[in-house]
Amino acid sequence: MVLESNYSLENFDPEVLREYDIRGIVGSNLNENTAYTIGRTFGFVVKSRSSSSTVVTGFDGRITSPKLHHALCEGLKQAGAKVINVGMGPTPMIYFAHHHFNSDAAVMVTGSHNPPDYNGFKMVFNKNSFYADEIQNLQSIMQNETLNIEEGSFIQHNITNEYVKRDLQNININNKLKIAWDTGNGAMGLIIKEITSQLQNTKNILINENVDGTFPNHHPDPTVPKNMEQLIRTVIDYKCDIGFAFDGDGDRLGVVDNRGKIVWADQYMLILCSEITKLYDQPKIIMDVKCSKVFFDEAKKINCNPIMARTGHSPIKEKMKELNSPLSGEMSGHIFYADDFFGYDDAMYVALRLLRILSNQSKKLSDIIGKYPATYSTPEIRFDVEEIRKFAIIDEIKERLKNTEGEIINIDGIRVQNKLGWFLIRASNTQNQLTCRAEALNRSDLISLTNLIQEQLQLSGVEYRFTHE
Repeated sequence: MVLESNYSLENFDPEVLREYDIRGIVGSNLNENTAYTIGRTFGFVVKSRSSSSTVVTGFDGRITSPKLHHALCEGLKQAGAKVINVGMGPTPMIYFAHHHFNSDAAVMVTGSHNPPDYNGFKMVFNKNSFYADEIQNLQSIMQNETLNIEEGSFIQHNITNEYVKRDLQNININNKLKIAWDTGNGAMGLIIKEITSQLQNTKNILINENVDGTFPNHHPDPTVPKNMEQLIRTVIDYKCDIGFAFDGDGDRLGVVDNRGKIVWADQYMLILCSEITKLYDQPKIIMDVKCSKVFFDEAKKINCNPIMARTGHSPIKEKMKELNSPLSGEMSGHIFYADDFFGYDDAMYVALRLLRILSNQSKKLSDIIGKYPATYSTPEIRFDVEEIRKFAIIDEIKERLKNTEGEIINIDGIRVQNKLGWFLIRASNTQNQLTCRAEALNRSDLISLTNLIQEQLQLSGVEYRFTHE
């Protein structure tokens, strides 16, 4: 690949600098000049904070990703960085390459689970997420630092085989399993055949395995039930033991049981905990504030020490290192292993760990999940609010509910746990939205909780009405 200098540092829109990553709409507030500017600026950071200035790069299967990646690499190279391009693949493959090459940093060009016209950048520095203030400070560097052009270097390296080999390490399937895999036409499709061809004692049914950045079959977001419908039909039609779905860049996992029912992250996390607790004494297991109370109650019963944390894959990774947690996760399907793994979110590796556990069980997945208390819950509900109001609304609700009955948790928005169950209202860190969830042991109590949410929203000038089917 010949890198050409035909980009500029002008007209950068700071709105693309988000809490956990850089993200925008291609052709609107994000283009190749944006990518070049990010490369020059992040390259400046890497060069000023490291000795070797090596940066691993890669990109997902979106139509706009190759050109954005080209511009990014040009910017990094002109900042004096030594670029190692591992090409197209899922985000966890880039994380793996960061460890494999022991590079100073890594940048993934990906729109993750967002609509096809979106794209963005996930960054890692020195094995840690590069997020929050560090991302925001990039704008200050653009404005205040002299970004001199230096000649770095650029090499390409295909790391697919090494990545697949590491994910499959110590994964032994002891009993035959039939598995459905839906990569959602996302980047995980590039390695799914390599993985399944090496899985012993399995029969594998692949759907949507061809990478297509237009996502013609369904949107690659496994947290949305309608995006799981094709996988559910496949599991039922082929009488599979389990089905897996991946988001667009392969760092979030969706699961369907043998009866075609969605198994949410806080449910399959309990299965993962059942293995971890055999290896550690009272391991600290982190789950985000959106998670069911059932998870925390059941995890304690199997000798785990569950800890609630604020939502966000970057802060959870940080918390894991702080608490030396071997396993953590989010309701969104970001799951992190740090027992004999690297601590980053690799949906394929999590799927393989689940398969290893299931292959050593005589019970079906539906029977394992069925032993946990049944609840009535809302999905995660999102609705738009003005950016200037979203955090103010949360503060207003906190003030009104500060003396309410029950336990109040303020680590991320407000979560109230009372005799009815629990509910959560929080501001999204990545979009101009509020998000809500509620859960109870019966339908009547769930309706009461959602009525409480509606009342609080209305008092802050937000109109939203829950529907209960």
